[in-house]
Amino acid sequence: MQKERIVFIDYLRVAACFLVMLVHASENFYGADASGLAGNVSMLLNEQNRFWVAFYDGGIARTCVPLFMVVSAFLLVPLRPGQTMGAFYRHRFLRILPPMIAFMLIYTFLPLAWGAMTWEQSMNDLRTLPLNFPSMAGHLWFMYPLISLYLIIPVVSPWLERASAKDERLFLAFFGLSTLIPWLQRLVTPELWGVCFWNRYDALWYCSGYLGYLVLAHYIRVHLDWSRSKKLRVGAVCFLIGAAFTAWSFWYRGTPGQLIETPLLEWSWEFCTPNVVLATFGAFLLFTFIEQQQAPRWITSISKLTFGMYLMHLLYLAPISGALIAGDPANPLLPVWLAIPVIAVLTFICCAVTTKFLSFLPGSKWIIG
Repeated sequence: MQKERIVFIDYLRVAACFLVMLVHASENFYGADASGLAGNVSMLLNEQNRFWVAFYDGGIARTCVPLFMVVSAFLLVPLRPGQTMGAFYRHRFLRILPPMIAFMLIYTFLPLAWGAMTWEQSMNDLRTLPLNFPSMAGHLWFMYPLISLYLIIPVVSPWLERASAKDERLFLAFFGLSTLIPWLQRLVTPELWGVCFWNRYDALWYCSGYLGYLVLAHYIRVHLDWSRSKKLRVGAVCFLIGAAFTAWSFWYRGTPGQLIETPLLEWSWEFCTPNVVLATFGAFLLFTFIEQQQAPRWITSISKLTFGMYLMHLLYLAPISGALIAGDPANPLLPVWLAIPVIAVLTFICCAVTTKFLSFLPGSKWIIG
């Protein structure tokens, strides 16, 4: 039986998928790593790059990962009546783990075909695959927090079914306080609220991280009964304030011509900081404003393909960005303000076409989800 689709979620998936590509397109203009993406050290070559990376990556696209987390929680929490923990795990992990493993192997071996990696690097990636993502597939870090979210959903689902709006607001207050931790650890002390070399778990550990987005999604779906006009006002204000601060934080730290450790440059870009949470909340509210009975066919079609598009997108983004940048991020073939979105759009189109073709193959769900 065809599941009823939530129209604004389809739009949101498509938008979040594109924003992931916009983030990685932007990284080519401040990463000092040979791959072009942001590694441990970064450098902004001029003021133009400084502004447009802050604008696109920080201001517009930084909500991409939290939005995917909120979407997952919005659709999956609480569990369906009668669904067991084992049944939930079996269904979710059969959907995400085979494609994840398939693309881990693809990123481990396929770059050998065009000389982007050596056999030594490939074999080393293969040996470490059970422990982490391949060196050429840094974006697959996202899969591990997603797995963690799936693991905890059956545990918190019974509480969310019984919790009042007040109970959830109290938890969200603790979550909000925990989002200050990255700032406090950088600006005050890394040994915060019980953290020391023999204990990594601070006082708010179990109220922090992507679990907060899970509860936020449930609260919005079940308890938030604001009018359309209030959702529009609050959503717009929250997104603009959060996005503006996120963009400013990068621009403020970035000094053209100087090497800087990437964590210092991205000091307020972590996905569980107050500004990103605020922008994510605002963006999600704005999408709920979409009340069409049915999305256009192309939106629905791409929405179903976004997981596969996410998995493969670096295979396209690297050569596309390389062609447009032509080895000089300070003077790409297009102006930086145009080059970043063009890289993202071309990557998005290539991924959409490829996943659509793959979807016609027998057993395609094991590769693209």
